Amino acid sequence: MSIELKLLVWSAALAFVQMLAEATGAFLQVGLPKLAGNREGLPPMVGWAGRAERAHRNMLANLVLFAALVLVAQAAGKANAMTALGAQLFFWARLVYAGVYLAGIPWVRTGVWAVSVVGLVLIFLQLV
Repeated sequence: MSIELKLLVWSAALAFVQMLAEATGAFLQVGLPKLAGNREGLPPMVGWAGRAERAHRNMLANLVLFAALVLVAQAAGKANAMTALGAQLFFWARLVYAGVYLAGIPWVRTGVWAVSVVGLVLIFLQLV
C-alpha cells in the first residue's frame, strides 16, 4: 500500500479518535440521558468540549478533500514523491491541529491548519 493510502487510513483513524473526544466532552457536559435522546435543545458545548466538536467537524470537512485527492492520484497513476509529501504534511499537520485546538491555542492552530492545506495543494498540483 502506498504512503498516501496509509496516511488516508490513519487520517480516518484520527477522525475517529476526534469523534470519541467530542462525544466524551458532550457526555461530561450534558450527561448520557440527553445524548441518548434526540438531542433537541442541547446547549452549545463550551470549553474543550466545544473545541473538540469544532476540531472534529473541521477534520471531516478536510478529510473529504484529502480522500478525494489521494484516491484520484492513486487511480490516475499520478502518485509520486510530491503526493507523498503532501499526504505527510496533511496527516502530521492534522494530528498537531487536533491537539493544538483542544489546548485552545488559536494562532498556532491556524498556522498548523495552513500547513495541512499546503499538503492538499501539493497533491492537487500533481493532478492538474
